[in-house]
Amino acid sequence: MARAAKKDKEVSLETVLWNCRVALRGIGSTEKNRDAVISLVFLKFAGDKFEKRYQELKEQYGSDEGLFNIMKAKVSSYNSVNVFYLNETSRWSYIVAHAGDNDIAVILDTAMADIERMNPSLKGALSSRDKDGNSVYTFFATLGATTAKLKDLIDNVNKIDKKRFQDEDLIGRVYEYFLQAYAASGTKEDGEFYTPACVVKLIAEMIEPYSGTVYDPCCGSGGMFVQSMKFVDRHKGNRQKISIIGQESNPDTWRLCKMNLAIRGIAHNLGEKNASTFTDDLHRDKKVDYVMANPPFNLKGWRTKDQLTDDPRFKGYGGVIPPVANANYAWVEHIISKLDVTHGIAGFLLANGALNADGDEKTIRSQILEKDFVEAIIVLPRDMFYTTDISVTLWIVNMNKHAGTVNGRQLRDRTNQVLFMDLRTWNQNIEEIVIDKRKKKKKTVLTDEQITKVKQVYNNWQSNDTSLYKDVPEFCQSATLDEIRAKDYSLAPSKYIEFIDHDLDIDYEKEMSLIQSEMKVVLKTEKKSQAMLEEAFRGIGYGID
Repeated sequence: MARAAKKDKEVSLETVLWNCRVALRGIGSTEKNRDAVISLVFLKFAGDKFEKRYQELKEQYGSDEGLFNIMKAKVSSYNSVNVFYLNETSRWSYIVAHAGDNDIAVILDTAMADIERMNPSLKGALSSRDKDGNSVYTFFATLGATTAKLKDLIDNVNKIDKKRFQDEDLIGRVYEYFLQAYAASGTKEDGEFYTPACVVKLIAEMIEPYSGTVYDPCCGSGGMFVQSMKFVDRHKGNRQKISIIGQESNPDTWRLCKMNLAIRGIAHNLGEKNASTFTDDLHRDKKVDYVMANPPFNLKGWRTKDQLTDDPRFKGYGGVIPPVANANYAWVEHIISKLDVTHGIAGFLLANGALNADGDEKTIRSQILEKDFVEAIIVLPRDMFYTTDISVTLWIVNMNKHAGTVNGRQLRDRTNQVLFMDLRTWNQNIEEIVIDKRKKKKKTVLTDEQITKVKQVYNNWQSNDTSLYKDVPEFCQSATLDEIRAKDYSLAPSKYIEFIDHDLDIDYEKEMSLIQSEMKVVLKTEKKSQAMLEEAFRGIGYGID
């Protein structure tokens, strides 16, 4: 009797993704490994979407062979529904079928070139540039991976399938996994492209980007944009009312962002190239409704000594410009310059050092406060970011703090007031990210309930119903500009939020009586043990009296 075929062992999506990560272990840098994996994941999802659209066209026009042949070959038949057109050799099915070919690296590079050529919205996303600025498609050919290694990676990526893993947002889940995992396992510079999802979600919930233009001047892998769209989805809004613009200086991260947004069907304008927001602003003179950003912390050398001294973005702040040695306030001033002056609102992250920085930075901070741009300062828990454990602050800048109606809420006049919140004690929720089989990294995360609480406190503070908000010791405090002036323009929440000396609540008489009773028991037990030990030694003729 023939033996029954062994049923394939079911594996989790996380196991499949882990196998993708380790397929190229030992080949190139973490960054190269990341780009190889995510590029193939892009090809896989682009191929799946193409095949689905192809079948839709077949069902719609299949009865007329001539018309079907015309429609299936038209790029617009696919692009019109946010699907990329793929020629035969660029399709995932072709790549899988030829995964073991000796020239698979060339096949992959050619597929990238063809896809970019036939889909203008992907220009620059799938290629690198040579010293003359020309597009180059040699990533896989120069990666240094053997045919067997590439085939292993392709075979594992091929297992990421919606039919196998019933997940409504499989694309999002897969991309988030890889972006998080590679950020956690990289160096400080490697990890700057990624902001933890819970932090980005908090920013989105605070500034509420329901409609208008969302801008990120240092967009990394595009997490801010993805979460702004998820915010719209959560609140049953209309994605068509949101437009996305951004900029990124790192060429590899710029391409990563374009792929991340493109495969999710999020229209965007990241400029024609990667470029420094400070020295080559690709969206010059553009005003936006929302800014979401996580600039590199304490960036050095963002300009030369004599550079940008007459730039209008840095005018009007006490006659000084941010120092060459630290770009923190350059980011703040740039963000303010982009906001619509009537209603623009921004949520962005800075290292805590910016709250008390002195010298020219203090001068700039005092002017920002006197212009009444700052609405809220929220210190986050430590150890939330993957490549640094420093404490970070969320700044909310609002160009309109007057009374009015915003998203159906009646707001009071908050002129010359700032809300301070301190979340540093919210460090109980720990997430483990697997770096290697014997290595994990633990990071603090905010739960959805905690994000909701922060948003509620902020909204209650803004509300026309003043009974909704109250200062809470060791958590939140509303401060006036006069109080901030008295604190020498410091924005450290600890300067304003009431601290409770818990030692004053201790009943010393009661506590000392309890300790006394416990010590009596300890000493009595110790004496009994000593007596038993002495008796035991006497019993064997070796007294220790």
